[in-house]
Amino acid sequence: MTMTIARRGFLAATAMLAASFAGFAGTAHAQDKITLRLSTPATPTDQRSVALQEVFASAVSDFAEFEGHWNASLFKQGTELEAIARGNLEMSITSAQELATIFPEWSIFTAGYLHRDAEHQKKVFAADFMEPMKKKVEDELGVKLLTVMYLGRRQLNLRMSKDEKTVMTPEDLAGVKLRMPGTDAWQFLGSALGANPLPMAFTEVYTALQTGAIDGQDNPLPTDRDSKFYEVTEQIVLTSHLVDLNYLAFSNEVWDQLTPEQQEIVQKAADDAAEQARQKQLALEDELVQFFKDQGLDVYEPVVDAFRAHVQKAYLESEFARDWPEGMVDKINAVQ
Repeated sequence: MTMTIARRGFLAATAMLAASFAGFAGTAHAQDKITLRLSTPATPTDQRSVALQEVFASAVSDFAEFEGHWNASLFKQGTELEAIARGNLEMSITSAQELATIFPEWSIFTAGYLHRDAEHQKKVFAADFMEPMKKKVEDELGVKLLTVMYLGRRQLNLRMSKDEKTVMTPEDLAGVKLRMPGTDAWQFLGSALGANPLPMAFTEVYTALQTGAIDGQDNPLPTDRDSKFYEVTEQIVLTSHLVDLNYLAFSNEVWDQLTPEQQEIVQKAADDAAEQARQKQLALEDELVQFFKDQGLDVYEPVVDAFRAHVQKAYLESEFARDWPEGMVDKINAVQ
């Protein structure tokens, strides 16, 4: 698998800059409050963003100032982990896809139809068998994964009408130009669904749908609503192909500057923010099917079993599965 970031060079560069970051951390520690800047491509109305502003920021306010930078306004999407590792950023909302560009074993959480639902996702993240994977990210990248954030069930959102293109099986997606983020893991998922995946930054999707540069995109329903993709599309196909997640990433160097009491507060604040966002996202998903129908979109369910069989077969036969820790799929399936 071709990595987006050359791991050896990336980690070497991180080590070279560690000394300069140590100076920054010392300065932050000496101040009354530290500044925790978070960079994410998410919109400010995204449930994750709202929860971080309402729950996380308030909980840490005695010793930290939380600064949320939305719509990739501080760092370009996909560069946040590197920014944290270099000491240029304190927090981000990262994905398994991004982690997999550095640590291939994380691609297991990019596979379609792996997590059963939001609760299963949360229990898997907290399971003991996850600790070695989390520790490796801390030790080699300097990034602490505080909590898992439910992004939602990803659905297909197409600009052509149902009369022009009805999607019931993966074969119906042949030739469809489907926007996916630029990593290998995302592109593979698009192919596994049966489409022709095209890499594109999230901030470019609306215009690309409007102009016909792409035929569709995949995201959870709340993201489709927040980013107004319903204005430039005609249908939503409820494939639920990925119970999508993000991780709240935190600089390990900054973490080490906190007292044990402050670390406990940060961890609880992260978990509480993730839980608020999770519950609101689940409620929104239930409500938004009717919202999109009211906007004139066709919203329907395809033959999900056909998609599941097609996607799972593609993954099991792929190079991604070779990178997965032995027995991990069985352990994930066993979590109740």
